[in-house]
Amino acid sequence: MKNLLLLFFFRFAAKGWLPAQWFEPNLPPEEMRAARTGRLHMEIVTHCWNYSHFLVYQLSSLVLFPPEDMDITMTVFYCPEDRKTVRLLDFFSRQDIQGITWNWWSLPRQQLFRRGIGRNLAALETKADWVWFTDCDLMFRKNCLDTLANLLQGRRDALFFPKEERCTPLLAEDNPILQAGTDKPRVLDIDTRIFTSHFPGKATGPLQIVHGDVCRAVGYCRSIKLYQTPSEVWSKAHEDRAFRWLLNTRGKPLPVPGVYRVRHISKGRYTGTGTNTRLRTFIRMIQSKFRGY
Repeated sequence: MKNLLLLFFFRFAAKGWLPAQWFEPNLPPEEMRAARTGRLHMEIVTHCWNYSHFLVYQLSSLVLFPPEDMDITMTVFYCPEDRKTVRLLDFFSRQDIQGITWNWWSLPRQQLFRRGIGRNLAALETKADWVWFTDCDLMFRKNCLDTLANLLQGRRDALFFPKEERCTPLLAEDNPILQAGTDKPRVLDIDTRIFTSHFPGKATGPLQIVHGDVCRAVGYCRSIKLYQTPSEVWSKAHEDRAFRWLLNTRGKPLPVPGVYRVRHISKGRYTGTGTNTRLRTFIRMIQSKFRGY
C-alpha cells in the first residue's frame, strides 16, 4: 500500500504540481554541460527479462548497421536466471564489430525488475557523451546512429528523442517475426514492410537520449526511493515520466531515421495469474486502438 501511495504521489508530482528542484537540486545548468564535437561516444542502455526474442533484433541491428561516425557501448541489464538471454548475449559477445563495445551487466532478478535501478547505475557510471535509455524491442537501423551523431554535434540540451519511430501493429506470440527470434542465437534481420510511422510528442521510456554530463550529475531518478527499490515482480515503468520532470523538459525532437520498434500483445516479462495476463492484454489492445497504432 505504501508503494502504491508513493506511485500516485510521484505521478501527481511529475505533472508539474511540485517543483522538481525539491527532489533533484543538482541538475547542471546548460552552460556547465560539455558541447562535444567530433567523434562522439554513445551508451545505449536496455533491460531484458524473458525477451530475448526481441533483444535479438536490437543487437542484430547494431551488427547489420554499425555506425561509422560514432562509438557505441551497448549495455544490457539481465539476470543469469534468464538462460535464453544469457545464451543470446554470449553469442553476440563474439561478434567483433568496429565501433561497438558489448557491455553485459548482471543484476539480481529483484533489481532487474525495477528498470530505474539499472538505468541509474548506468547513468552514474557512464563515460559516454550521450546515453540512450531504451527498451529491448527497439532497433537502430540504417543511418540511425550516424545521423544522430551529426545532429548532436555541439549540443548541450539535457534530453532529446527521435521525431519519428516506425512500429509494427500489435503482434501475437505466434507471429513469424516473434517466432524467428526464439530460434538459436544468430544475427537476425527483419521485414520492415509492416512498420508504419508514428510521431511521439515527448521522450518516452525507450526514446530518451540524455546528455552524459546530466546522467553523471543526477543519475536516473536516483533521489526517488520508490524507483530505486527492488521488486519481486516486473514493475510497470512510470519512472520515465518522473525523469522528464526532474530534468524539467519533455525533451526536444530530432529527425533521426531508422528507429524501429516491434510492438506485441503479450507482455511475457510480467508475472501473475492467467486472468491477470488476459486483462493486461485486453487493456493493451484498447490503449493501442485509442492511440491509433
